[in-house]
Amino acid sequence: MPETKSTQRQLLADYLSSSYRVVGKIMVPNSGLLGMMNDPTTSFLEVMDAKLARIHTPTRLVGEYEAIALFKTNLFAVCLTRREDLGSYAVARGGYQTLSNYTIRVTTPVYELEGTLEWSGRFDFASIMGEGIGDFVPLYKATLTSILIPLLRVESPAMLFNRRQVDLLAVIPEKKKTGPIA
Repeated sequence: MPETKSTQRQLLADYLSSSYRVVGKIMVPNSGLLGMMNDPTTSFLEVMDAKLARIHTPTRLVGEYEAIALFKTNLFAVCLTRREDLGSYAVARGGYQTLSNYTIRVTTPVYELEGTLEWSGRFDFASIMGEGIGDFVPLYKATLTSILIPLLRVESPAMLFNRRQVDLLAVIPEKKKTGPIA
């Protein structure tokens, strides 16, 4: 049964593809953006009140549109202004689980991302990249930087990255506390 407009809410986000940055509003269901992005029954999004900029000139608008359609498979990341906009993690993961926090670095052909991955159990690349049906994985307290244009930098309390676009994923080791050198 499809959700009605009354069960949806509007949120603002940045959508980053290989060539463009789109900033605009989207209507999301109660499951939040994570549920919507990982919904296998839809392959695109409609972003309203959209502002479009090229990646190589991120501060210069190319145009403003009432609505833009984006294909989910072509997105590298979606950056949110609030963690709560992702939706309930329990709903997205299929239940309540004990989570561990891992500070990670993710690289794609266009962007580098750093942030905190909340994952149940030990860190396992194969599980993270292949478990479940959703392509988008949440990253918290995240920073996205364009590899070729470092001027493009987005800091976000919550971000989704497309695991189908990942080149490398690594845990950033905690810095060891050291005393004075004798």
